[in-house]
Amino acid sequence: MIMNMLDLLDTYPKAATVVKQWFLDKMLESLKDDTLPEDFKEYVRQQGIDSNKIAKIVGDNPRSLFDVFDKNKLYINIDIFINTDETAKFNWSINTNNGGAALYQSRRDAEKDAVTKAFEMLNNKL
Repeated sequence: MIMNMLDLLDTYPKAATVVKQWFLDKMLESLKDDTLPEDFKEYVRQQGIDSNKIAKIVGDNPRSLFDVFDKNKLYINIDIFINTDETAKFNWSINTNNGGAALYQSRRDAEKDAVTKAFEMLNNKL
């Protein structure tokens, strides 16, 4: 089920709009720094943020989207299961009722699958 970020943004355009706006708001908030030149701030505002930029920002760090989903009342939880040999497996849930179908070898894989489902759920909510 895991999709790459550009595919998610293309497949779920309503959710993509929310994610892009969230990142743009964060970017504009960072421009409140008085030490930055005004022409640079204006340039950044005009550039906005597109799907390719979002994909690069998020990259292999799907956790950076959790705040976006939290704001939209889609709460991702990553569960860990420790085996007797101290190896770990991971699973996820969203709002405690939409869990991953498998155990994942890494937390990142569980996060990517959870973000994929959260994109779908957010898109359907809008």
